[in-house]
Amino acid sequence: MKLEKLAETASKIDSFLLTRLSGEPKDLYHAASYLIDHGGKRLRPYMVIKSCQLLGGTAKQAIPAAAAIEMVHNFTLVHDDIMDNDEVRHGVPTVHMRFGTPIGILAGDLLFSRAFETISKPYLHKSEDVGLNLVATLAKACTDVCEGQTLDISMAKSSKIPNENQYIKMIEKKTSSLFVASCAMGAISAKKKFSDVVRLSTFGRNLGIAFQIIDDLIGVIGDPKITKKPVGNDIREGKKSLPILMAIKKAGNQERKIILNAFGNSSVSKSEVERAISIISSLGIDDIIKQKAAYHSNAAKKSISIYDGPAKNELLSLLDFVVERSL
Repeated sequence: MKLEKLAETASKIDSFLLTRLSGEPKDLYHAASYLIDHGGKRLRPYMVIKSCQLLGGTAKQAIPAAAAIEMVHNFTLVHDDIMDNDEVRHGVPTVHMRFGTPIGILAGDLLFSRAFETISKPYLHKSEDVGLNLVATLAKACTDVCEGQTLDISMAKSSKIPNENQYIKMIEKKTSSLFVASCAMGAISAKKKFSDVVRLSTFGRNLGIAFQIIDDLIGVIGDPKITKKPVGNDIREGKKSLPILMAIKKAGNQERKIILNAFGNSSVSKSEVERAISIISSLGIDDIIKQKAAYHSNAAKKSISIYDGPAKNELLSLLDFVVERSL
């Protein structure tokens, strides 16, 4: 075979791949495209395109599928290198050696989910195919989880305290995305209109955010008998959750020092943790968090207000349970 044809196809595939493997967080997408940037013949994508052309199709029609197969191939390479503890591929350090094992695992996961997202996206909500729309929705959620987990890792590593918007963006992806997918996939399965999918997705998004910020509050001031975790566990672990971020921002200088002394300090005494919790409680953080959860709860309720029936009531009961969980 003529290698020029292979190289020509590889160039087209690489251009398309790089549009599908760019996004935020940059570290995640850089890691996911790293091996693609450093070589490979693109034999598998070439076979996809040529098979399509053989049957009267065009290269343009086949490119999403060709890119998807290359993503899955690279997913196997990234995870194989981690499992085998290999240090070099294509003459460069392997992904986990270059970016660290946690990001390496997430980069592989992203390649896997993006592959399914790529082949299904052109048809999403333009087709009556329920299965296709379910695959596309779930693939998107898996991609979001990878992005959110990477944002969480980045926040944990950083010495900076993130702001509320950054934290909400992270939990939207890491936690809320699967709530979104659950509600959207239910609507898709019922063969309802796209507008119904959007309304249910909005319900899931807001329920997911409310769930996580209440969970964060429980992690700071929850009763250990109920949570089954040590008192102030999230403070001791240095988890940059919304209640802690808000407390650090709202506290006076002396109070902030006490909170920061306990924050991320594995050797801190129980009494010091309890003092930090007492300060956080005195700042009214629990009331603020509950108000924010109520805001998202109301937005969720509004999104499905046009519907009636027992299932709606059961969704609203679930929402109330999430927001009103015992501390």
